[in-house]
Amino acid sequence: MDSRDPARTDELKNELDATLHVRRELGAEYESALIESFLGKVEQSLETTIDRQVRRRTAEQQVATARGVRPPGSGPEGFGERYGFGIISLLLAIPLSAIAVTQADLEGLIVAWIGIVGVNFVHATRGRLPLGTKRADDRDGF
Repeated sequence: MDSRDPARTDELKNELDATLHVRRELGAEYESALIESFLGKVEQSLETTIDRQVRRRTAEQQVATARGVRPPGSGPEGFGERYGFGIISLLLAIPLSAIAVTQADLEGLIVAWIGIVGVNFVHATRGRLPLGTKRADDRDGF
């Protein structure tokens, strides 16, 4: 999904054209001031776009909360959390593997990787209960 506003994009293109035109007329001595001015307008445009997106997402979350529905991508099954956990796990696997090999050779390495895989498996499957099982917060009266 392209979140760029065509009117704002056209406005920035026009600003760039005007800045380049003024630079040609005034010469290179005003170049840094013109660039700073244009970058300020780009920054303002980015801030406006980001602010609008944050307000929209906040409103979506508030509506989802009011309906009692968890917004997609939030909570433990969110992609960012899983991806981050996997990256951190692999980064920590390097020194853990080195320590395991120096202390217990191949057996230590195997045990270390069984632990790494086990932790990642538990993290990946947490929150997913077998069919027919209710969570404590889903039970009536609690």
